[in-house]
Amino acid sequence: YFADAVHSLRGEPNVIDIRNIGLVAGIELAPIAGSPAKRAFDIFLDCFEQGVLVRTTGDTVALSPPLIIWREQIDELVDTLRGAIRRHA
Repeated sequence: YFADAVHSLRGEPNVIDIRNIGLVAGIELAPIAGSPAKRAFDIFLDCFEQGVLVRTTGDTVALSPPLIIWREQIDELVDTLRGAIRRHA
């Protein structure tokens, strides 16, 4: 369920790659010219303001939710991230 939800972000603005293994995922974003890591950090801040904590490494958003995450929480995580990605396109 987590993999399908995360991979549903494919095709969103500036998403250039999505990879996962189990409950760990990376969403690679196109960098802003001259401002490496800015897009991912802006998305991190947006998600944080919405009550969802993600991590970033360069221009990749990293997800590693708890092993006891529920489907509803996966939906909230991915929907919040999708909104942030769109707002920072």
